[in-house]
Amino acid sequence: MNSSSNVFDGMGFNFALILLLLSLTTGIAWALDVFWAAKKRPVGAKDPWWVEYFASFFPVFLAVFFLRSFLIEPFRIPSGSMIPTLLVGDFIVVNKYTYGIRLPVINKKIIEMNTPQRGDVMVFRYPPDPSQDYIKRVIGLPGDKLVYRNKKLSINGHEIEQMKSDDYQDPNRMIFTPQFKEALDGVEHRILIEPDAPPFVRQIVNFPYRENCTYNAEGVECQVPAGHYFMMGDNRDNSMDSRFWGFVPDENIVGKAVFIWLNFSNLKRFGPLH
Repeated sequence: MNSSSNVFDGMGFNFALILLLLSLTTGIAWALDVFWAAKKRPVGAKDPWWVEYFASFFPVFLAVFFLRSFLIEPFRIPSGSMIPTLLVGDFIVVNKYTYGIRLPVINKKIIEMNTPQRGDVMVFRYPPDPSQDYIKRVIGLPGDKLVYRNKKLSINGHEIEQMKSDDYQDPNRMIFTPQFKEALDGVEHRILIEPDAPPFVRQIVNFPYRENCTYNAEGVECQVPAGHYFMMGDNRDNSMDSRFWGFVPDENIVGKAVFIWLNFSNLKRFGPLH
């Protein structure tokens, strides 16, 4: 399975800036014509082609910019780090306002609303490279003490039960992986754990608040700093996540993944996320 973790929508972070520039350009041109150039044209004269062009596209660009920046945004899943919850090729809808209203492009929060909860599937800007969008499940909240050792998760001294479920079959290969049900604050979801995979073998990068974590061959123990979140993929042995590159600061949050609306390889993939 693919251990990559990024989630993208074609143009990624720059798309918001492109939409903003298009909205401003067409809007200014339209306004200049309405309030200045139009008054200088002869009565009954036909509007120039560029006026019709800007007048037609300005409301479209503005509507898409507003919708994508403040309400919802589509993404496509390119990797298997969130299997079995999200499959490669899933197109998802992300709620942009549930965690607060943020200014587009600079991603600065201006209105406080809800905060991420354990079990949420969240899109965020990858801390080592904020130009990339990642998607993982919220495991740890600010102040939580997390232990993930020998593929067992504990939060604040409470071990999270893993209930065995039917094995997961890779749709592209005849491979079965043990599947478990896990519940975080009542949010039940499925995870994959490969029994033959080593508990902890990936490279660890130097990240902010690195001193909050201790590592050994069995796993990791971390204290989540204020204003940060600990994220993990549901495909536990095939996910590069907070265990390896650290915590996600609040300012990197993009939104909450809420709905699968299409997968060209499986047209039955449609419905809310859990």
